[in-house]
Amino acid sequence: MAAVKVNELHLDDLPWIVEYDETKCIQCGKCVAACSFQAIKPAIEQRKKSGSVTEKNKLEKVIVIKQNISFEHHCRGCGMCTMVCPNGALKVKRNMESQYSVRYRAEKGESIKKGGRSNLNTEGRTLDKIKVGRISQMTDPSLDAVRHTFELKTPFGRVLSADKLNFKTEGDKIIEDTPLPPNNWIYPIIMGDMSIGAVSWRMWEAMAIATGYLNEVMGIPVRMCTGEGGIPSRLLKSKYVKYMILQIASGHFGWNRIIDAMPDMIEDPAGILIKIGQGAKPGDGGMLMANKVAKYVQEIRGVPKADLLSPPTHQGLYSIEESVQKMFLSMNAAFNFRVPVAIKVASSATSVSVYNNLLRDPYNIVGGFFLDGLAAGTGAAHEISLNHTGHPITSKLRDCYLAAVHQGRQGEIPIFAGGGLGQTGSFAADAFKLICLGANGVFSGRLLLEIAGCVGNDTEKCNACNTGLCPAGIASQDVCLTKRLDIDKVAQNLVNYFVATDFELRKLMAATGCSSLPIGRSDALITVDKNVADRLEIQYVC
Repeated sequence: MAAVKVNELHLDDLPWIVEYDETKCIQCGKCVAACSFQAIKPAIEQRKKSGSVTEKNKLEKVIVIKQNISFEHHCRGCGMCTMVCPNGALKVKRNMESQYSVRYRAEKGESIKKGGRSNLNTEGRTLDKIKVGRISQMTDPSLDAVRHTFELKTPFGRVLSADKLNFKTEGDKIIEDTPLPPNNWIYPIIMGDMSIGAVSWRMWEAMAIATGYLNEVMGIPVRMCTGEGGIPSRLLKSKYVKYMILQIASGHFGWNRIIDAMPDMIEDPAGILIKIGQGAKPGDGGMLMANKVAKYVQEIRGVPKADLLSPPTHQGLYSIEESVQKMFLSMNAAFNFRVPVAIKVASSATSVSVYNNLLRDPYNIVGGFFLDGLAAGTGAAHEISLNHTGHPITSKLRDCYLAAVHQGRQGEIPIFAGGGLGQTGSFAADAFKLICLGANGVFSGRLLLEIAGCVGNDTEKCNACNTGLCPAGIASQDVCLTKRLDIDKVAQNLVNYFVATDFELRKLMAATGCSSLPIGRSDALITVDKNVADRLEIQYVC
């Protein structure tokens, strides 16, 4: 008898198991064709023939569907096979006794890489423990969400206090003595930074179309951040670049193309965002595997077809003071002080120190502070980084805002917060609560993917953005897979979601009697959790 090979990978070691009912299978092959991971395959099994007594010991060959057992082609639980099966012959189930992570490290001798998000949500969401508790009634009448006029705009750019405004009078005229820092008034929700390359060109184009439609037709001034890696030249030279926040990240990918297009730009971009770090994998650089570096990605980024690993820190920015100088110079040289420049940092214990120093910037040139929490993530990284590094967004946002309040400088540098918003259903509620805690606005990337049809979740379903084999065609450059994504449908869904969110924000503002964004109005919030109340300095109720 052959020895049992206990050290090899077995079906029970895999994180997801495909259950197959051959009695329902019509052998159409749709499941195998739909699986981008090659996790299932047709196979032949021998069975005893059923029939007369003389045929009992005879065998027949039967075509079945089997699950691949390998590190390269294991099931990610995306469920595409179950979606296309006409008879429900397949079911995908999570294996709670999986030993995959142990087996992988022991076999490969390397860290596990993954895409998507953290899968260790053991602490619970603070935002779900907070409610909007200040409801205006007889003493301060609430507003009608449908009929009342609300101001849902927030500044993107440095806001000077009254004593720093540079004006002088000449007779009965008020003249601007020295130029004010650039400032744009935008919608408080920004489409988060996801690069062409990380997501497919069809997904990126759908976001760009939705942004243009929301601004041009719906009158909702939403801005979209391009992500690292540049954007197509035709968009840089179009009028729609005014709705784009161009990102410069640690790899500097694509920045040369932006510089080359500047002489032909007919509009200034909405802003520049210098990414110092991101919340889902702080201290770790992004990864774009070679199989996702398609030809057009190579052209935009100016790189060969190779693994693109962004440095974990922004090269050239070695101190807070130096970063301010670099932002000052980049704006002066590139856009002649017409475009606000912001930075994006990972939420961490040091975030308040960074924000305090930026507030003291003597040039008043820092136009925004993007603070990113750990609970989201749409890119690729090592599993150890996604699951075990980072800081929740809520408390650190509150710390930054209160630090500015203690100096009497709140609102001077707008804070935009992100990281896990909409995770349990209501994006508008999460955004409203963060605004009440001190944010000028919020941003989200993962939510956009969910609206587009992402099949991943926070329980390790799919989360294979890094492989380039995204079964929904969202985070892939494979031509066959990206065709699964309907650009017009995704754009329409994004527009619809923003319209619904806009109404829900107005409903919450109306209930609290606010006709403009309640930035820092923590008196509107309550919680039944004493620890949350003490930490965030909001009202404790029971």
